[in-house]
Amino acid sequence: MTRARVIAPVVDLLRSPNGPRDRQLLFGDTVDVAEEANGWSRLISDKDGYPGWVASDQLVPEVPATHWITAPATHAYAKPDMKSPDRVSLSFGSRVQVLSEQGRFLETELGFIPAIHAKLTETRLTDPVAVAELFLGTPYLWGGNSRFGIDCSGLVQAGLLACGIPCPGDSGDQERTLGEALPAGTEPKRGDLLFWKGHVAWVYGDNMLLHANAYHMDVTFEPMDQAITRILEQGDGPVTAHKRL
Repeated sequence: MTRARVIAPVVDLLRSPNGPRDRQLLFGDTVDVAEEANGWSRLISDKDGYPGWVASDQLVPEVPATHWITAPATHAYAKPDMKSPDRVSLSFGSRVQVLSEQGRFLETELGFIPAIHAKLTETRLTDPVAVAELFLGTPYLWGGNSRFGIDCSGLVQAGLLACGIPCPGDSGDQERTLGEALPAGTEPKRGDLLFWKGHVAWVYGDNMLLHANAYHMDVTFEPMDQAITRILEQGDGPVTAHKRL
């Protein structure tokens, strides 16, 4: 195994070289590379143990990150000036190494990032549902893990990892490993998770879910009873689990 990190803002983690996307990795995500062949690297992601393949030119040797992006998204600018050209956009959860602090900006290898958009790597947030709410309006993307496109399990994972809670990448694994299963009829409360076959949603509050879903094609609020009925009627079955973290 060799150590590496991702240097693209978002990179697809593929099932096989040139195969379908299973998940995504973000700038600064660290990985163990198990194999390299024909321009492709087979790896395991540090943040959740997810395996897959990425193009080898999207990886470089690991360097320690000092900060992570806590705004929904940010820009890296050519100079420590918001009117200077923006070079690249980074999603919430990206990890960067800060080289210096210049006024209201942090200097990184990509350019200058607003200091207000980042926190030290050891910083943990406290409310995973509030983190998920940062993604409101993000377009739905199967296997997506960024502010530029996300799916249901990516939204759950983003909230939990930001709060220091381990979380797998797929909804099936999340249903098996996260929290405590509650008896049918238990009153849902904020922060609970509802699972269906192939889908998961945050309980936001009184009769309200927050989820990334292909019906609305974005991250949105939806009344809980409406969502349960809709998902059943569209042929995707009943709720399979109600879990509390």
